[in-house]
Amino acid sequence: MSNYQVEPADKPQALTSQALKALRHEQVQGLSRRQLLRTSIGAAFGLWLLEITAGTISFIWPNLTGGFGGKVEIGTFADVKAQNSTLPIADGFPAYVQNARAFIVLFDPARQQFLPGTDTSGDGQALNVRALYQRCPHLGCKPNPCLRNFWLECPCHGSRYDRLGIKAAGTQYGPAPRSMDRFSATVDGSGVLTLDTGKITLGPLPIALGQPGLIPPKSPTGCI
Repeated sequence: MSNYQVEPADKPQALTSQALKALRHEQVQGLSRRQLLRTSIGAAFGLWLLEITAGTISFIWPNLTGGFGGKVEIGTFADVKAQNSTLPIADGFPAYVQNARAFIVLFDPARQQFLPGTDTSGDGQALNVRALYQRCPHLGCKPNPCLRNFWLECPCHGSRYDRLGIKAAGTQYGPAPRSMDRFSATVDGSGVLTLDTGKITLGPLPIALGQPGLIPPKSPTGCI
């Protein structure tokens, strides 16, 4: 026996052809499938646009506030030495400046000052100071200066650089393909050093130990 029940057309419960036609033209209650799809696409696009805007602001913001990616004032040599009072900065040991993501190193420790001028190459000899980007050219780890030998040593894969960031050639000194990268720098008439961390010069090719251009380590053993 069937469960279907046929209702006469003259009863309210019955769906006549006229009632079905009216239902088709009646406004759908809630969201239709098309409206839901449009709303979802609009929300997804809005979220993507928000992420792009936030990323752009976060990239530009350091340039607007004097942080990394823009010009960062470091101070005089006396300032750097005072901020690193427990380290032999005056002897040419690298000083780390976090907001610039850089190591600051006296080029010639016999001259205890930064010299006025501008160096867009990042070499630093004319200013008596070199600013090294903290990133190892191999895979981006942060090398650490070693008090034992005054060299910079990458803890990730063992790349080693002299105190001025020059990579020592040879597989025993790690896999980095070049020396540490450098920042453009300016020293004003008062001896205040400012780095342009938006201008990076790639470091030169490695130099073999014992050859000119590489400062020998103060100790045959390092920190790693």
